[in-house]
Amino acid sequence: MPRQACPPLLLLAAAATLLAALAAASPENGEAAASDFIRKSCRDTQYPSVCVQSLASYGGSPPPRSPRELARAALSVSADRARAASAYVGRLCGGSGASGAKGKGGARAKGAVRDCLENLADSVGHLRDAALELGGAGMGGRAGSAAFKWHLSNVQTWCSAALTDENTCLDGLAARGVDPGTRAAIRGRVVEVAQVTSNALALVNKVGAGY
Repeated sequence: MPRQACPPLLLLAAAATLLAALAAASPENGEAAASDFIRKSCRDTQYPSVCVQSLASYGGSPPPRSPRELARAALSVSADRARAASAYVGRLCGGSGASGAKGKGGARAKGAVRDCLENLADSVGHLRDAALELGGAGMGGRAGSAAFKWHLSNVQTWCSAALTDENTCLDGLAARGVDPGTRAAIRGRVVEVAQVTSNALALVNKVGAGY
């Protein structure tokens, strides 16, 4: 018995379905979906444009696709920015002193910069702890359970402590006689760190069980 040829319309329909499936699975489409997820999530942060920019440059693979993954990425970005700011302040001020700090205010200025470096180091540690806790198995528990609440509370506490460290650095620089040029340079870096940390905390607060 002769084979029946497949109707041309069926062949076209099958080809169209295959092409649509391939397009949906393409890396470009996946990246667009991830970018859209980041933009939507960042709307609820205090600094949305900073949030999008910082997370768009996140080098993790695959890109974050859930609130938990996004919050962890934000914490990692914040820790990296805090570490970079600390290195910058150290280079600018010779490790523990303030550039050009002389006379009566010199000791106070050096003390302010040294304290700022310590604050930033503490901030990096808190942010790393928060990221590790958020990535731990305990965060996969049932929403509302005591274990889940405890782990999430740890993450929130460490992230809040990091933000406090950064603001303490800024307050100390304003009050303790660092020369204006050095103060402005340091402030620019630390404000950036404080903004990404504030955003990270906002994203942490959106994390739910199972993410």
